[in-house]
Amino acid sequence: MSHSAKEYREAHDAMGTVLVPADHFWGAQTQRSLQNFPIGEEAMPREIIRSFAYLKKACALANFDLGKLDGEKRDAIVSVCDAILAGEYPDEFPLKVWQTGSGTQTNMNVNEVVAYAGGHGLHPNDHVNMSQSSNDTFPTAMHIAAVLAVTGRVLPALERLRGELLRLEEENRDVIKSGRTHLMDATPIRFSQEISGWRGMLEASGAMLRSSLGMLRQLAIGGTAVGTGLNAPKGFDEAVCVRLTEMTGQAFVPSPNKFHALTSKDAYVFAHGAMKGLAANLMKIANDVRWLSSGPRCGLGEISIPENEPGSSIMPGKVNPTQCEAVTMAAVQVMGNDAAIGFAASQGNFELNVFLPVCAYNFLQSARLLGDCMDSFRERCVSGIQANRARMEGYLHSSLMLVTALSPSIGYENAAKAAQLAHREGLTLREAVLHCGFLTGEEFDRIVDPEKMV
Repeated sequence: MSHSAKEYREAHDAMGTVLVPADHFWGAQTQRSLQNFPIGEEAMPREIIRSFAYLKKACALANFDLGKLDGEKRDAIVSVCDAILAGEYPDEFPLKVWQTGSGTQTNMNVNEVVAYAGGHGLHPNDHVNMSQSSNDTFPTAMHIAAVLAVTGRVLPALERLRGELLRLEEENRDVIKSGRTHLMDATPIRFSQEISGWRGMLEASGAMLRSSLGMLRQLAIGGTAVGTGLNAPKGFDEAVCVRLTEMTGQAFVPSPNKFHALTSKDAYVFAHGAMKGLAANLMKIANDVRWLSSGPRCGLGEISIPENEPGSSIMPGKVNPTQCEAVTMAAVQVMGNDAAIGFAASQGNFELNVFLPVCAYNFLQSARLLGDCMDSFRERCVSGIQANRARMEGYLHSSLMLVTALSPSIGYENAAKAAQLAHREGLTLREAVLHCGFLTGEEFDRIVDPEKMV
């Protein structure tokens, strides 16, 4: 294939010269990565690029404050970083997740775009990457992205869903239904109590996620190549974290041990473990909703959910719990992502972990999926849940587990005999107890009161 001067320009790095598309700002190292890693379709997450823009801006400001960078170059770097954060240059970051495990090429991709777009004699290594190494910038960008994703996407969606469940809980405080354990009938429960269990799961997951943020807020920046801080001025790490905190509204601090920060991804494992816990809770809530809404004629049918779209290409009139299915599929993906992050985090060798892009990719996908599916589930399913009070009452009064209330009066064995007789002969529990002569009708009605059992 021939290359015309109009279409391509020459760019060089320490290894020589390569041809780069003339309509792009990236340089030689980005181009080499494009050529050397044609693997998969998964591009580096946009959240990582945004985090790099925050970081490069913070580093330029810190380098200026510490007397290492002049004002003209600082302003040029800041200007391009602000443009990236505003959504400009969307096509300048094409590199794949499946590249060098340190994320070096993505760090250089950002350095090159900032340098070439910024002008003013900027050099990607000497100026944009000043006082930095890919080995401390990529782990730092990972942590920035994770904190912003959890605080900006996951936790707000969780709180919105929790609020919707609280509304549903208040709406159903007077509804008593049969509880179930082992998928079998159990003693009575208020529908609001059942919903409060769902709400409590979200509250617990939220607390776990918030507790994980402390370690994510500790940044590797300032460790440079191996954690010693070579080529970074004293106080650089603190100055960068101050700037990042100002820019993002999220508190960031230097990691107290840069050797740990470069080689370990345990904070990612811990935080994603909390997201896996949330995924497990969402799986349970969505499954409960689709069990309770099963039917409409031949299932439990205790609740109705919104009918959003036709459910079958062959069965007219069929409507399925599709929002529940979407939530549970997302939960499965998050659980798989957790395994990938755990394996990747275990592979640090000596002074660096080189499974960083795959950690970031999976973590950020999980955050997107959880945030999006909670909002969709809330808006298109939970907000429209209606209790089928007649069905709930019918199940409640036909449940043999009401017999549990009789045990203190007639003993466990006699209560079991009455329940077994009722089940075997198709009697009501009241009829069975009276048949056995254990109680009078008046005594039974006084003792077996579902209101007193919840």
